[in-house]
Amino acid sequence: MFRCGIAYPRCRWILPLLLLFAIIFDIIAIAAQSGWVEDENAKTHYASMWQQCRGRNDQWDCKSLMELPWAQAVAALMLIGLIILIITFIISVVALCCTLNIPLLPVIGGMLILAVIAQIIALIIYPVKFNELIYEGYYNYTWAYGFGWGATILMLGCGILFCCLPNYEDELSGNGKTKYIYTSH
Repeated sequence: MFRCGIAYPRCRWILPLLLLFAIIFDIIAIAAQSGWVEDENAKTHYASMWQQCRGRNDQWDCKSLMELPWAQAVAALMLIGLIILIITFIISVVALCCTLNIPLLPVIGGMLILAVIAQIIALIIYPVKFNELIYEGYYNYTWAYGFGWGATILMLGCGILFCCLPNYEDELSGNGKTKYIYTSH
């Protein structure tokens, strides 16, 4: 006989692990120097969250974007989202891995939704303002910008799950009966 089910007590570490991946993705997006956008054809212009550079080969002229209010807002929102994400990661490790603290789970979910809102605003402001002020042809958004969206999507999914977890308190604590997804006789 084969049975396949979910052992909730053993799965409590998965959400903090996903938050750790979101932290890594966010750090990659924020710290990337290779740029969030680059021009499509000649590869002579690229811009990260912090600066834009023009040139060729080893001759690059870089200017800070932090003089522009929209770039400051993008940086602030991304950093606020990262700080909230780190705090929620620490709280989630305590709430799920050290002891089971069910009342903290919706708080973690709410904080993650707040971080998601901040980062979605930042990730939308950047391309809109880039296209308005700096756009000079065809540009591609790079892997670094994609990591920002990846972190945001991971945070959204984890935020929803943290809000739903209190409904499964018995299963998480090991008091509930195992629900089998598949059984064969």
